[in-house]
Amino acid sequence: MHGAGNDFVVLDLRDGRATPDPDLCRALADRHMGVGCDQILTIEAPRNANAVASYRIWNADGSHAQQCGNGARCIAAWLVRDGAAPAHGDFAIDSPTGLHAVTRDAQGRFEIDMGAPEFSPPRIPLAGFEGEQDEYALELGGGTLRFGAVSMGNPHALVEVDAVDLAPVGHIGPLLQRSHAFPESVNVGFAQVLAPDRIRLRVYERGVGETLACGSGACAAVAVLAKRGRVDAANGVTVALPGGDLHIHYDSNGRIAMSGPAVFVFEGEWNQ
Repeated sequence: MHGAGNDFVVLDLRDGRATPDPDLCRALADRHMGVGCDQILTIEAPRNANAVASYRIWNADGSHAQQCGNGARCIAAWLVRDGAAPAHGDFAIDSPTGLHAVTRDAQGRFEIDMGAPEFSPPRIPLAGFEGEQDEYALELGGGTLRFGAVSMGNPHALVEVDAVDLAPVGHIGPLLQRSHAFPESVNVGFAQVLAPDRIRLRVYERGVGETLACGSGACAAVAVLAKRGRVDAANGVTVALPGGDLHIHYDSNGRIAMSGPAVFVFEGEWNQ
């Protein structure tokens, strides 16, 4: 499956089969010798009584991930197709970070409640800074890098750029991920503001590299930019990623909702 080009191998483990080990994750994710994907999603029995099902996320390098917005929409679509979730009406799914409400937007796309952004450095986690700031400065790679930081259940840094096509994603992304400032590594976004209701974004994800889309990264970008007054998140922001558009907005309680595509591509069997 994919959500705006952010692609996944989805495994149904509700019968109690074991979750994949890191070696299997790396083999599945290999785009030359395996299936090829950014992440592996495992659908499992619900951990919360209010959830239809739970899911876990495994990066292409075999490491665990706590959050994946595009993956959440794919899980929702999979459960509806399977009949485990209602085709019309709301339901909830349980991610590694907690319960997420699922609704449909006006276009019929799945909308996921991604929760409230966390800006406090210990909550991200971000080390070496005393308090919350709209913009942090870090000596990195022979220069000073300025970025915003937030947690959407997983850590994000956002670098605002004039032209996202020219952004040094493949250079700055790994440097910031390896820096002492992010003890759990970080997803690094590069955003270009086009208008109060539209931005362009590229994301270098931890454990994966640059992806065509990142749902939690889109939410993080809008959260940081809204805090700076650069976008109007209350009325909704379209985030244009290389793989497609996501729509992000804050609700009246300060929580972020995200909607976008969730596409079935193919099904098969893994021959080990």
